Amino acid sequence: MARAETTIVSLDVNKIKIRFDEVETAIAVMREVASWGRKQGFRVWPDEWLTQQELITSDAQPENFCVGVIDGEVACSFILQWTDAEYWPNAPKYEAAYLHKFCVRRKFAGLGMTKLVTEAIREECRQRGIQYIRLDTGLDEKVVRKIYLNAGYKIVDIIDYPNGASMALYEMEVNQCHI
Repeated sequence: MARAETTIVSLDVNKIKIRFDEVETAIAVMREVASWGRKQGFRVWPDEWLTQQELITSDAQPENFCVGVIDGEVACSFILQWTDAEYWPNAPKYEAAYLHKFCVRRKFAGLGMTKLVTEAIREECRQRGIQYIRLDTGLDEKVVRKIYLNAGYKIVDIIDYPNGASMALYEMEVNQCHI
């Protein structure tokens, strides 16, 4: 299967290419970043959640596993779905792109990767006629919340669970201007 690529110019001189259908590489980056996060004391996904058996679902097929490449080096990974039955069950398929498990390798941390990848996803959405980019995180994840809000996402809903945990649902309109 041919791999689709989207290329954009970043805020500086780098270029990022988003490659689809990169299951093994995407999961390897997720595990690398999660391992680093655990060492820093962050609440991150356990390795047993970061397997093909756990991550490939009816909404997230192998072609949805992506890596972002800068100057030939894998900088990040994520899952980009076109439907999300768990958090957005009433949304029509292809109304939005759903960003999951976004991970940035340490070498590329602090360089604006969230904005860079968001811009690449926005371009992909424009080509596909998709209106929104959506994602979810734990409401108590303050650092992550700040990153996504600074990238132009807005919290559009909060799901409260009986155990006291809450999920924030974020959304960005693809064709709206973002700084």
